[in-house]
Amino acid sequence: MEAAAAPRCGAIAIVGKPNVGKSTLLNALVGQKISITSRKAQTTRHRITGIRTTGATQFVFVDTPGFQTRHASALNRSLNKAVLGAMGDVDLVLFVVEAGKFTLADAKVLSLLKPGVPALLVANKLDQVHRRGDLAPWLRDMGQRHEFAEFVPMSAKTPKDVERLLAICEKYLPEQAWWYGPDELTDRSEKFLAAETVREKLFRFTGDELPYTSTVVVDKFEEEPSPRHGRMVRIAATIVVERDSHKAMVIGDKGERLKRIGTESRQELERLMDCKVFLELWVKVRTGWADDEARVRSFGYE
Repeated sequence: MEAAAAPRCGAIAIVGKPNVGKSTLLNALVGQKISITSRKAQTTRHRITGIRTTGATQFVFVDTPGFQTRHASALNRSLNKAVLGAMGDVDLVLFVVEAGKFTLADAKVLSLLKPGVPALLVANKLDQVHRRGDLAPWLRDMGQRHEFAEFVPMSAKTPKDVERLLAICEKYLPEQAWWYGPDELTDRSEKFLAAETVREKLFRFTGDELPYTSTVVVDKFEEEPSPRHGRMVRIAATIVVERDSHKAMVIGDKGERLKRIGTESRQELERLMDCKVFLELWVKVRTGWADDEARVRSFGYE
């Protein structure tokens, strides 16, 4: 009889400049959506831990905000601290870049990698590279920039690629007991997921018009038993924007846009939390909040 595989468990940081597909990759690795994705740079602002347990191995993924090099606001300083914190205590780093590309912003993130921690070069968005032959010289060049343990060209949208990446990651995780239960997907609370979900819909429906300094604060999160649905959650949340013109944009003509943001958020939260959700949304103007250290902390950023 074959001995059962020893349990493995370890932390894996996903790093890269904004918009290289880190959140999409995290969601694919965990097998469920826990990190918000949007085409707007700077959507992930918290260190989200995604957990995937398969066979004897538990993968604990730490998603980091894309390292900000452009603006030195209080918000960005706290984001950058989160990136550096995440890289310090992990077993493996996934350095995510767009396949075939390497920019100054990528170089800045690469310079943060700690020696001694194995790093995989994840060449994401492979589906967008038209001539695969062009990748060989690029990979050679990348190998000279950093001593990567392995190169993994892939697309986060292709399940086969994601499975292959998981199998590669597994080898780097130490043999030790799991940190979380086998069914847990994230260490983030449902209240946190509620704020993130509303924020994602907000950016999806306002496109590039709304500055990324808009945020969402959950004012009320109450659970009550429901004879009909088993469980019911009442959520009240405030969308915080910088200007009156942004407020008008979020509310939309006759309140249509705010209604859509609310409806889609509620439907997604009902799927994520498997319960009936009542969601109320408000929009408030708070000028200059992203530059105000105390207020940044009060909105839940470290």
